[in-house]
Amino acid sequence: MNQKEDQVWLDNIKNGNPASYTFIVDKYKHMVYTIAMKILSNPDDAQDAAQESFIKAYQQIGSFAGKSKFSTWLYTIAYRTSVSKLKESRIVTVELNEEPDDGYFSDQAASGLEQLELKQQKRQVEAAIQKLPKMEALLITLYYMNEMPVKEIEAITGLGASNIKIQLFRARKKLERDLRPLLDDELKKIN
Repeated sequence: MNQKEDQVWLDNIKNGNPASYTFIVDKYKHMVYTIAMKILSNPDDAQDAAQESFIKAYQQIGSFAGKSKFSTWLYTIAYRTSVSKLKESRIVTVELNEEPDDGYFSDQAASGLEQLELKQQKRQVEAAIQKLPKMEALLITLYYMNEMPVKEIEAITGLGASNIKIQLFRARKKLERDLRPLLDDELKKIN
């Protein structure tokens, strides 16, 4: 769904068809939850924050002016809701959970052993990201995994572009350090 399709659903909602919001929720629920999880590090709290974010967005849908992409507006709400929830709880926990396999691995593309190796590598990368400070983990997720431009991340987090770039640089260096054994193993396989 692109921006124009989002606008069609938003117009339907504004014109009294609240059922259209289901399509918006389905499209963005994974990333809203991901943002909340990166900040809160607790699946239950992240789920609550994601639900709260969608409720807030629905209640404020009339204030969406279209000056930015809808996703940016929604992710900003999710980010602020999650940060607010974190400040309320002041409980910092780190939990590593497995996310569902979204078709990342193709049954025909790799043998069982290769699939196992890929899953292990994915877990190692996820674990390394989880070890990062919350903001760096969020920025890595938004920039690399969700392929958002820095300008959009600025709008979501309220951080300046230079601050985002510095934190991404630091996060990459930490990931490189933590994932060096994995990278070395892969290089050995190639040579």
